[in-house]
Amino acid sequence: MIAYNWAAVHPDRVAGIFADIPVCDFKSWPGGYGRSLGDANEWRRCLLACGLDEASALRFGGNPVDRLAPLAAAGVPLLHAHARADPLVPFDENTGVVAERYRALGGEITVIERPEAGHAPGVDPPDLVIECLRRCGAE
Repeated sequence: MIAYNWAAVHPDRVAGIFADIPVCDFKSWPGGYGRSLGDANEWRRCLLACGLDEASALRFGGNPVDRLAPLAAAGVPLLHAHARADPLVPFDENTGVVAERYRALGGEITVIERPEAGHAPGVDPPDLVIECLRRCGAE
C-alpha cells in the first residue's frame, strides 16, 4: 500500500511496480470487511496510523484500488503475484480489483497467479519479474 500510495502522488518518478500479494484495500485486510480473515490488532493500528475511525475508514477513498488513474495516465506497468486461495489478502478484493480498474483506465498489468498457493505464492522462476524490470529500464 505504501508503494502504491507514493507512486500515485509521484507517477513521473515510477518506472513500474512489482507487488507480491499486495494489500490494495485496507478494508479487506486488515479490516476483514469481505472475505479476508482480517486482523483486529492490525486494523486498530491501521486506523491509528491513518487518523481514521471505523466509519470514516469504511468511506475512505485513498486505498490503492482508488488511486490508479495517475499511474495509468503515466503508463506505469504493474506486475502482481497473487494466489486465489489466499485467506488473508483475497485476490478478488485486492489484485483482482486493481487489474480490472487498471485495464479499464488503459493501464498495463500482468498478474502471475498460483491458484493453489496460500498467502506466500512467490514467483518461481523469477523470469517474469526480471523481464518486467528490464522493460521498466531498471537493469
